[in-house]
Parts: sequence; C-alpha cells; structure tokens
Amino acid sequence: MVDFEYKSRYNIDDFIGIMKLLRAPGGCPWDAKQTHESIKKNLIEETYEVIEAINKEDTALLCEELGDLLMQVVFHTIMEEEKGSFDFDDVTDGVSKKLIIRHPHVFGDVEADTVDKVLSNWDEIKRKTKGQKSTAESMLSVPRELPALMRAAKVQKKAADVGFDWDCADGALEKLDEESAELRQAVKNGSQEEISEEFGDLLFSMVNISRFLKLDPEESLTASTDKFLDRFSKVESLANERGINMKTASLEELDALWDEVKKQNRM
Repeated sequence: MVDFEYKSRYNIDDFIGIMKLLRAPGGCPWDAKQTHESIKKNLIEETYEVIEAINKEDTALLCEELGDLLMQVVFHTIMEEEKGSFDFDDVTDGVSKKLIIRHPHVFGDVEADTVDKVLSNWDEIKRKTKGQKSTAESMLSVPRELPALMRAAKVQKKAADVGFDWDCADGALEKLDEESAELRQAVKNGSQEEISEEFGDLLFSMVNISRFLKLDPEESLTASTDKFLDRFSKVESLANERGINMKTASLEELDALWDEVKKQNRM
C-alpha cells in the first residue's frame, strides 16, 4: 500500500503526484514499464476520443476525455522528469512563453484587429522563432505523422501563402482531370509503383480543390464514409428481408438495392 491521501477533489498537483506514484517502486507494474514509444498510439487514440465528445456535444464525456488526454501529457512528461530532462513546470513555462510571444497584439503594441491578421502574425513569428528562412523549411516542419489529408492541406496552404497556387478552383479542377487521366494510364501500364504514385497525386489534387471550396477534406471524407455506412446497412436489411444472399448475389442485384436505398434517402 502506497502512502496516499484520499480527497474529495483533486487538482493538477494531486494528479501529477498520482501519476508519479504509479510509476514509482511499489506502484503499478504496467505504468512503470511504459515508454514514449509504447504509449504513443494511446495519445492519438485519446485525442480522437476528445474529438468524438466534441462532435457529440457531450459535455460530460468531453470532461472525461480531456482528462484522459491530459494523462497522456503528464505521463510523457514524467518519463522525461525521471531522466532529468524537463518537468511539468517546464512544459507549462514553455507554452506560456510561446503564447505571449505569438500574441504581440495582446501582450505588446502590435495591431491585429482581424482573424486573418492574427494568423498572419502567428505564422511569421513562428517561422522566426523556429529559424525557418524559407517556405520549404516551413513546409518540412509540418509533421509527416499527421493524417495524410490534413498534412497535404497544411503544405498546400503554406505554398498558397507565397502565391504558388491556382487563381481559382477551375485550375485545380482541370488538374484533377489531368491526374485522373494519368492514373488511368498507370493502371493500363500495370506498374504498381506508378499506380501508387498517380493515385497519391489524384488525392493531393482533391485536397487542393477542397481549399478553394473551403472544405475540410478529413471531415468531407468522414461524412461520405458515414453516408456509405448508413446506405450499406439499409441495403443489407433489404437483402435480408427479400432473402437475398449478398455474398452470392450478382453485382446488378446489389446495385439495384443500392439505387433503391439511395432514392429513399432523397425523399
């Protein structure tokens, strides 16, 4: 039994103390065994669960999931504190100073009365503080580990900020047609490497179009996947009602069911 004071309510200092107890001798074998590498996927998972709570507009769930996400931040920080690298105060000190530096219109005498001006200042200050002397360096700073659609959108936005962009959506749409034709040709050629490359180019072009249409490609794809799931579920139900085995049914039969469900959704 560890030396621990039970309370009716715990603050951030208590929370950090609990996490340290779990990592300490006599604590939890699982927690003590973890490394940055072993739990890095947990950080991603908890982040998406926060997003789920936001999408559901569930305040209680949001509070819970933010706690789980905070646990990941504290967990990784304690690992570094154990090595003498930095502690939680260093983390909060660093992010506080970053906020002050990047908000000169609040903590200094710079004027920024629009969101666009604030974002422009933010990007400029970020590049200076990180020592980025070129747009290419700024692009390379976008983490490769981001979801691919999100990373593509961020890289394209940085290129557009320095004028490397189409004048309007028409140019991006024409590029889409070009990339689609190149993918078709690659499929005919039969080279898997070429097909993969051209398929990636096609996706990249789609992300480009999303910027002009002011759409978030991740959210658009999520919505389309939701729509597919809903329609497939209804197709499956129809098939079961009519005694149709989906595994042995012809493509024409399944397409007919799909079109039927599609028409019902439009009514």
